[in-house]
Amino acid sequence: MKGELRVTTANVDRPRSYTLDVYREHGGYRSLEKALKEIKPDDLIQMVKDAGLRGRGGAGFPAGMKWGFVPKSIPKPRYVVCNADESEPGTFKDRVILERDPHLLIEGCLLTAYAVESHNAYIYIRGEYGLPIRRVTRAVEEAYQAGYLGKNILGSGFDCDVTVYAGAGAYICGEETGLLDSLEGKRGHPRLKPPFPAVAGLYGAPTVINNVETLSSVPAIVEKGADWFKSTGVANSTGPRIFAVSGHVVKPGIYELEMGKVTLRELIEDHCGGIRGGRKVKAVIPGGASTPILTADELDVPLDFESLQKAGTAMGSTAVIVMDETTCMVHAALVLTEFFAHESCGQCTPCREGTHWTAKILRRFERGGAKREEIDVLLDICSEMGGGRTICALADGAIGPVKSSVEKWRHEYEAHVEKGCPQKGELCEVEW
Repeated sequence: MKGELRVTTANVDRPRSYTLDVYREHGGYRSLEKALKEIKPDDLIQMVKDAGLRGRGGAGFPAGMKWGFVPKSIPKPRYVVCNADESEPGTFKDRVILERDPHLLIEGCLLTAYAVESHNAYIYIRGEYGLPIRRVTRAVEEAYQAGYLGKNILGSGFDCDVTVYAGAGAYICGEETGLLDSLEGKRGHPRLKPPFPAVAGLYGAPTVINNVETLSSVPAIVEKGADWFKSTGVANSTGPRIFAVSGHVVKPGIYELEMGKVTLRELIEDHCGGIRGGRKVKAVIPGGASTPILTADELDVPLDFESLQKAGTAMGSTAVIVMDETTCMVHAALVLTEFFAHESCGQCTPCREGTHWTAKILRRFERGGAKREEIDVLLDICSEMGGGRTICALADGAIGPVKSSVEKWRHEYEAHVEKGCPQKGELCEVEW
C-alpha cells in the first residue's frame, strides 16, 4: 500500500517475536556485531547524522546531533536513557515495540551507548505498562545470557549494562528532565535548561535521552546505511514513522509509513478503511493530545514535520485521533484539558493555574452556566499559558486542543452558552 515501509515494525507480527531466538533468526544483533567490528564510535555518530534521523518522541530534534553534544572530555561516566514513558493520550506506538520486539530496542540502546562511549543504559517504562515491562526485562536477561550485554560484549572489549526502570504513572516524567529526576529517585519535576542533559543529565553526568522508536531505528541505519535511510521519506523528514491511529476509524492500529509520502486523508481512508458506520470525518488530532486539531478540510497535508507545521499543528508523537461528525468538540477539549490539569506537576504558575481554570470553564460550557464572553476568556488564558512561559512544554501542549477547537468550532461553544451541551448525557460527566 502507498507509503508503507516496515522497518521498526518488521518483526512485530511474527510468532514469539519478543524472544531472542526469533529476533536473531531475522537478523537481530547483526548491526551490533558490524558496529563493534567495523565502525568507530565517532563514525557511528556521523552515520546517524548523515541519515537525518530525527527524534520520534515529539520534538523531532536530530538524534545524531544530540549524540554529538555529549562531551567526552568530562571525567564522569556517560549514560544512555531510553524514554519509554509513553503517556500521551492516544499514543501506543512504542508499546508495540516494547511488547513485541524488545530486542530491537536493546540493540538500539547498545549502538547508542557504543557511539557515545557509555557503559550504562536505562530503559524507563511507564508504570502502567505491565506486559511491556515484563517483556523488556526478560529480553534484557536473554541478552545477558547470550553475551550481548555485560562485560566484553562479543569479544570486542566494549562493556555495557542495561537496567529496566518502571515509572510510577506520572505523565510529566515523559519530559526528559522530569524523567531524569524520577530515575534518580526524586519527584518527577522538569529542570530548568541549560544545562542540557547532554552535558549535565543523569546524576549530573553527560546523558543521551532518546525515545523508543528513535533508538529502534538505529539498527536499520547501521545495517543498510545512512544513504538508504536518507533515501526514504522526504528532505528533513527522512525514514519511516509509526502512526498510532485510534478513534472513529474502521481499522485502528499502527501503520509504519514513509514520512511525507502519504497525506493524513490517505492514512485515514486508504490505510484505516475510512470512518466507521459510513459517517463523515469531522476533526483529527494528528500528533497526540498536545497538538492542535485539524478540520475535515485540512486533511490533505503530507505526514512529515514541515508540512504539519505549516498546517498549524505538529507531528508530535504521531498519535492520530480521528473524530466523526457526532463528536462534540467542546467535550473533546474538556476531556483533554482535564488530563493536562491532572498531570501538571504544579511548578509553574501559568501551567498549574491555567490548566485548572481552563478545565473549570469548559465544565461550565458542558454542564450549563457558561457566559458568551468566556469563549474569549479561554483564548486569553491560552495566550498567557503558551509561548515558552514555563519550564517544560506541558502548558504549550495543553492549549493546543483548546485554542484550535475555539478558533475552528466557535459556533459549538456558542451553542453551549448558558444551557450546556446540546448532546446531554453521560459523555458530559468528565471526572479524573
